[in-house]
Amino acid sequence: MAVYFDHRIEAPECSEVPSQVAWHSTLPVLAVASSSSTSGGNVDLYLQQGEFVESCHVNRPNQPTVLRWHPIKPVLALGWENGEVLLLTHPSGDQTVLPNTHNASITLLEWSSSGSRLVTGDQMGVLAVWKLDARGRLQGNHLVKHEYNKPLTCCIFRPAPPGDDVAKLARASVSGDESALDKFSWKGAPLKMGPQEGLMFYVSTTDGKVYSVDERGKTSALLSVEGSILKLFYHEKREALAVITETLMLSQYTLGPEGGAQELMKVKLSSKSGQNTDIVWTENGLLITATGEQVIRLWDLERDDNYVLSLDETLGFERGEIINCVSYCAGKEILAAGTSHGRIAMWRMVVQPGSNRNDTKGQWKLQTPTEIEGNVIQLRWGSSLNLLAANSSSTVLILCEHVMSAHFSQQVAAVQVTPSQLSIAQYNTGMHLTLQSDIHIKGVCVTKDSVTVWSGKQVTVYELAGTALRNTGSFPCDSHVVAVHDENLYTVEPNRVQVRTPQGTVKQLLTFSKTEGNPVLLSVCQAYLVVGTDTAHIKVFDLTRRDAKAHCNAKNLADQIANLGALRSVKCNASGNQVSILISQVNGRPDHKVYFYDLEMDTVTHFDFFTGRPSSGLSQQQFQVTELSGRCPISHFWDESEPRLFVCETEPISSESLSAKNAINAVNNMLVTLFCTQEHGLLLQDCYPKPAGLQALLALDVPFYYFTSPPQTQASRRSSAPVPHLPHMVSRRALRDFVGLENCEKATRDAMLNFSFYLTIGDMDEAFKSIKLIKSKAVWENMARMCVKTRRLDVAQVCLGNMGNARAARALKEAGPEPEAQVAMLAIQLGMLEDAEKLYKGCRRYDLLNKFYQSSGQWQKALETAENHDRIHLRTTYYNYARYLEAMGDKSLALTYYENSDTHRFEVPRMLQDDALSLEIYVNKMKDKNIYKWWAQYLESQSDMETALRFYEYAQDYLSLVRVHCYNGNIQKASEIANNTGDRAASYHLARQYEGHDNIKQAVHFYTRAQAYNNAIRLCKENGLDDQLMNLALLSNPEDMMEAACYYEEKGTHMDRAVVLYHKAGHVSKALELAFATQQFSALQLIAEDLNENSDPSLLARCSDFFIKHTQYEKAVELLVAAKKYSQALQLCLEQNLTITEELADSMAITDSKDLSEDARKDLLERIADCCMRQGNYHLATKKYTQAGNKLKAMRALLKSGDTEKIIFFASVCRQKELFIMAANYLQSLDWRQNPEILKNIIGFYTKGRALDLLGGFYEACAQVEIDEYQNYEKALNALTEAYKCLSKAKDRSSGQQEVRLADLQHKTTLIKRFLQARRLYAEEPGEAVRLCEALLEEPELDSAVRIGDAYGFLVEHHCQQGSFQVAYRRLEALQKLLPSQNIRYYISQESLEALQKALGVHMGQGDRRDSEREEDEVEEDLSLGSHQGN
Repeated sequence: MAVYFDHRIEAPECSEVPSQVAWHSTLPVLAVASSSSTSGGNVDLYLQQGEFVESCHVNRPNQPTVLRWHPIKPVLALGWENGEVLLLTHPSGDQTVLPNTHNASITLLEWSSSGSRLVTGDQMGVLAVWKLDARGRLQGNHLVKHEYNKPLTCCIFRPAPPGDDVAKLARASVSGDESALDKFSWKGAPLKMGPQEGLMFYVSTTDGKVYSVDERGKTSALLSVEGSILKLFYHEKREALAVITETLMLSQYTLGPEGGAQELMKVKLSSKSGQNTDIVWTENGLLITATGEQVIRLWDLERDDNYVLSLDETLGFERGEIINCVSYCAGKEILAAGTSHGRIAMWRMVVQPGSNRNDTKGQWKLQTPTEIEGNVIQLRWGSSLNLLAANSSSTVLILCEHVMSAHFSQQVAAVQVTPSQLSIAQYNTGMHLTLQSDIHIKGVCVTKDSVTVWSGKQVTVYELAGTALRNTGSFPCDSHVVAVHDENLYTVEPNRVQVRTPQGTVKQLLTFSKTEGNPVLLSVCQAYLVVGTDTAHIKVFDLTRRDAKAHCNAKNLADQIANLGALRSVKCNASGNQVSILISQVNGRPDHKVYFYDLEMDTVTHFDFFTGRPSSGLSQQQFQVTELSGRCPISHFWDESEPRLFVCETEPISSESLSAKNAINAVNNMLVTLFCTQEHGLLLQDCYPKPAGLQALLALDVPFYYFTSPPQTQASRRSSAPVPHLPHMVSRRALRDFVGLENCEKATRDAMLNFSFYLTIGDMDEAFKSIKLIKSKAVWENMARMCVKTRRLDVAQVCLGNMGNARAARALKEAGPEPEAQVAMLAIQLGMLEDAEKLYKGCRRYDLLNKFYQSSGQWQKALETAENHDRIHLRTTYYNYARYLEAMGDKSLALTYYENSDTHRFEVPRMLQDDALSLEIYVNKMKDKNIYKWWAQYLESQSDMETALRFYEYAQDYLSLVRVHCYNGNIQKASEIANNTGDRAASYHLARQYEGHDNIKQAVHFYTRAQAYNNAIRLCKENGLDDQLMNLALLSNPEDMMEAACYYEEKGTHMDRAVVLYHKAGHVSKALELAFATQQFSALQLIAEDLNENSDPSLLARCSDFFIKHTQYEKAVELLVAAKKYSQALQLCLEQNLTITEELADSMAITDSKDLSEDARKDLLERIADCCMRQGNYHLATKKYTQAGNKLKAMRALLKSGDTEKIIFFASVCRQKELFIMAANYLQSLDWRQNPEILKNIIGFYTKGRALDLLGGFYEACAQVEIDEYQNYEKALNALTEAYKCLSKAKDRSSGQQEVRLADLQHKTTLIKRFLQARRLYAEEPGEAVRLCEALLEEPELDSAVRIGDAYGFLVEHHCQQGSFQVAYRRLEALQKLLPSQNIRYYISQESLEALQKALGVHMGQGDRRDSEREEDEVEEDLSLGSHQGN
C-alpha cells in the first residue's frame, strides 16, 4: 500500500488564484499560471516539493491563457490574452518573446514530438508555425502563417511512421534477406534510423472544421462537424482522428495516405448538461470524461465498450460528491479524479493472472482517497517521477507517492496510514494506538518501548508509555534510513554510521573506508546490526555491549556474487551468524536469488527462485520445483528468536514489471520458509500462498506470520487465537506447524520447532526426542497435519496413535499402495480437504479423487473428474449423483442422470412408482423395451390385460404374450405368436399348455421348437411315436440318443435305428456289437469310417476280418493299420496287389517305440519299400529305404526311377562312396557330352567316391569321343593325360593289369603327340611333316590312338596341294584297301577329291556308292539298336 505526500507550492504573494498547471514531461518542474487583482497575470515554476524558482517568475498585466512545455528541453511556451507568446527557459529564467504575429488572445500552443516546431494560434484564427533549434532556441521569424477567420481550438501533430529497426535489418541481412540488404545499400534510399519527427498536424476551429497542414506548411480542409470542436485525438493503432465537439459528439475518421478523411463511427457521449467537461485520452484508445457527475465515464474505442467508475462511500467518500477533473498516469496505470469535497480519488489498474490488461472495468481498483483543502478543479500528472499536481482554486499541491512505512519488532507493529499518521499495535498488551506526527513520515522503526519516525530531514522518537505516546526527542538528520536498538539510534551519513541517543547526541561513530563505501542499509535483529553499503559491502556489529563492536570484517559481496549491481536489502538472524541479502543486477532488475552469507564459514550460498532450487553443495532436498520455480523474492525476514528460521515473500517473474503496490496486492505471491544451518544448508520448511486480502509480509515471529492489511479486511479476518483490539492495519496468520497452537507456551513452541527441523532433515530419533514429553492431543494433531505437508507417513502413524484416532489409523492402512494416496487419506481424516485434493491429483488417482468429491458433496467436480479422467467409473458417478438428487427431491434432474448411468430401466420406474401419470408419460416417451416390459408387468398386476398385452407387444416379450393369451384362454392366438416368432421360451410355455390338455402332437411340435428335445422324446416314448422319436433323438444330446437307442433295442424293432443312435451317442462298441448281431452291414460300414487308432484293437480286428470276408480289402487294410497290425496289413497288400499309397505307408511307419523295436521298425520299412519296388513306386521305395537306413537300396530304387535331379541330390546328401560311384555310373549313361553339368557331376562323384580307375576310364572314353566325333586330338590328348594321372593314383588290386593300362595310355599319348607335331610342323616344313606322318603309318596298332584315315587323309591333302595327284591317288587307294568299309569323305575334304578327279579323270562314284551303302548300313544298325532297346 502507498500513501501520498502533499507539498504546497511556495507561491509568492503576488500570485493569488492559480488558473492553470503544467508539468514538464521528464523534469520535476511545475508551471503554474495565476492571476492577481493588483499585478495582473503571473507564471511561476516550482520544484518537486513545491520550492519556488525565483529566477523564472514572469509577470504581465494581461492574463496567461496557455502553458505548454517543450517535449525535451526545459523551455516553457506561454500564451497571453494580448497575443504575446513567450519562451521561458528553466532554470536560468531567460525569456524569448516571439515576433508580434498575433493580435488576439492565444488559444493554442503545440510542440512537435521533438520540439523543432511550435504552432501558435489565436482567437482570430491566425496560425503560425515557428522553427526552433536543438537547444530550444527560436530560429528567426515564423515559417508559415495561415488565417482561418475563426477562433482556433485544438491542434495535434500526426505521429511519423516508425523508423527502421537497424538491429533487425542487420540480422535479416546476414540471414540472406535481399530486401533488407538493399536498405543498407548506398544506391538506395537513405535508411531511416530511429523514430522520425512528424511535422504534419491538424487544427480545428469553433465552426466545426478541421484543417490539415503538411510538412511544407500547405493547408487544406480535412473534415467538418456540427458545433465547436472541443478536443482532437489521434488513434495510432487505427490511424484514425477522433473529434469531440462541445455537445460531446464523438466522431472517428480514418485518414487516407493522400490526406482524405472518411467517417468511421459517430456516437453521442453521455454527460450532464451545463457542466464543464474534462476529457483525457490514453495511448491505448481509452477515452475518459468527467462532466460534473458522481461518476467518470470511460469509452474503450478499441473494443467498442463503455463503462463508468463510481466513488465508494466505504472508503471515505461522501454522498453527492462531484468529480470535477481527471488525469491519467500511463507510467503507473493510475487514473486520478478530483472531487468537489477536496478529495483525490485514484483507480489503479490491477492485472489479474492470465487476463488482458484492458479487458473490463473490473480491473480498475479504487484506492483510499487523498484529502486536500478546497474544491479540486484541475489535476495533472507529470515528470519522470510521476508527480501529481492538484489545483484547488486557492492553491496548488504537489503529491508524490510513497510506499507506506511499516515495521514489526518485539511484539510491536507500526503501519503508516497517512503521510503523518501511524497505526501502532502492541500484541503483548493488546493495545492499539494512533500516532499523529508533525512531519511526513518516510520511515518508522519500533521496539517494545519506543517508536522512531523520520522524514529524511528530521528524526523524532516517541516513548510507549502505557496507553500514551510521549515525544522523547527530535533532531534534524538527513539520514534516509534509521535503526533502533534499546536506547540507541543508528543513522547513516557518508562513510560512517552514527550511534545516537534519542535526543540526537552522537555517542559513537562506526566508520567505513572509502573502499567499503557509504552505508545505505541498516537492519537490527536481537543484539546485532547489519550494515550494507553502496559498494556492496556488508558488516555486522555486536550491540550486546555498551559500544557497538564489529562482529566480522567487512565482506565484499561483489567478489562472491556475479552480475551484482546494488544491494536491495540485508537482514541478519538472531544469533548474528547468518546474513540474507537481496540484490539488484547490473541492469537494475531484481535478482531471482536470495543470498546467504555465513559469517563463521565466510561463505556465500543462495537459493534461486527462478529454478526453485538451492545452490550446489547444499542439501539437495526434494524441493517443490513446480511451486517455487519462476519466481522472484521481494522481501525477507528472520525470526526474532529462532536463528534457523527464515521466510521470504516471492512473486511470479511475470509480475516484476508491475509497480511495487501492484506486486504487493498480487494474489499469487508466495511465502517460502526455510531452515538455514551450517550443517545441513537450506531446508524447505513450508511453501505458503499469501492469503487473499492481505498486502505484504511484515515479519516472522513464531508462531505467526505478520502482514499489513487494508482496513476493510478486518471484518473478514480469521484467527483462531482471540486477540482483543486487533490493529486495523496488521493481520497475522499462524505458521503451518502451529495451527491450533497459537497460544502455546515457549517450551511447546521450541519443541515444535525442533520437531519440524529434525523432521525436515530426516532425523526421526531427534524429532521424537524433542516431543516425547508433550501430552497434548492438539499438539499431536498439529504434528499429524505437518506430516501431510512433509508426507512422512511413519511419523503420522505415531501421531495418530498418540491422538487415539483408531479410525484414521485404519483408514490410513487401507488407503492403497501409493504413498500420495495414503497421505491424502490422512489429510481427509484430519479435515485438510484441499491438501487431499491436491495429493490425489498429484498421484493421478482420479478414482479416489472422484470418491472424495462425491463424499464431500462436490458433485460437479466429481462429474468433471469422471468425464475427463475416470471414465471407468463414469456410469457409477452418474448413478450416485442421481441417487443424491433423488434424495434431495430433484427428480427431473435425477431422471437425466439415471439415464446417463444406464440404470433408468429399473431406477426411474422405481422412483416414479408413486406417480403413475408421470411414469406412464415417461414410458411412452422413452420407447424402451425393458421399460415397456416393466410397465406391462405393472399393468398385468393391476388386471389390465388388454393394455398389458399391447405393451408386451411393444417390448417384444413373446413369452409374456403367450402366457397372458393362455391365461385368457386364447391358445390359438398364442400358437400363432409362438410359430411366427420362434421364441423358445414362448414355445416351451405353450408346449406345457398343450401337454396339460393332452394335445400330444402340438406339445411335441412346440417342445421341438423350444429345443426341449428331452420332453419331446419323453412324450414320443410314452405315446409310441417311433418315427418322430428317431428325428428328435438325433437333434438332442448323447444322453437322449442313448435313451432312445435303448428304447428301440428293448422294443426289438428298428434295430438299424438303434445302431445309428448308439453310434451317434459315442458308444461305438455297443453299436458294432448290435450291428454284428443283427448283420447290419451298411451300418457297420458307416461305423467303420469313424474308427481310428484310438479305438479298441480287438474291435478293429473284428471289423477288418468282416471287411476281408466281404472283399473290402482297402478298408480292411486301414483298420489293420489302425489296430497296429502292420505285418498283416502289408501281407494283405501283397496278396491282393493293393497299391501302397504314401499316406498308407506313412501310417504304417509312424509307430511309437512301445509298439515296435527299432530293428522291427526298420524291417517293416524295408518290407514296405520292397513292396513299393515290386509295384514300381520307386520314389516311395526310396523314401522308405532311407527311413529304414538302407541308403544303398534307396539309391538303387532311385536309379530305377531315372530321376536324374533326385539322384544327384541324394548322392550329394548321403555322401557315401558306393552311392557316389553308382550315381556317376548312372550319369555316364546319359548324354553327358551335351550337358556340361552332368559331366561335372560325373567327375565330382568319381572323385568323391575315390574311384580313380573308373574316372580314368571315363577320361579315356572322353578322349576317344573327341577323336571319333570331332577329330580334336588336342582335347583327346588332355583327356588321356588326365586318365593317366588318375590311373597312376588309383590303387588297383591287380597291379600288373594296371601297369599294362598305364603303358597302353602312355603309348597312345605318344602317338597322338607325334601326329599333332606333324600337323603343327606342316606350315613351316611340309616335307618333314610328311616324313613324320609316313613314319607314323609304320607304327603297329596306330589305329587305337590315331585313326589311320586321318594320317592318310593328311598325306592325300598334302600331295593334292603339291600337285602330285598320282601320288595322292596311290595313297587314296592304299587307304581304301585298309578301310574298305569306311567312307573316305570322313578323312579327305571334298575340294581335294574334286581336284584329284579333275586332274586324273578318275571317277569317284564308287566312293559315293560306298558312302550311300555305309549310310544305309548305319541306318539299319540304328534301327536294329532301337528295336533291341524296345525289347
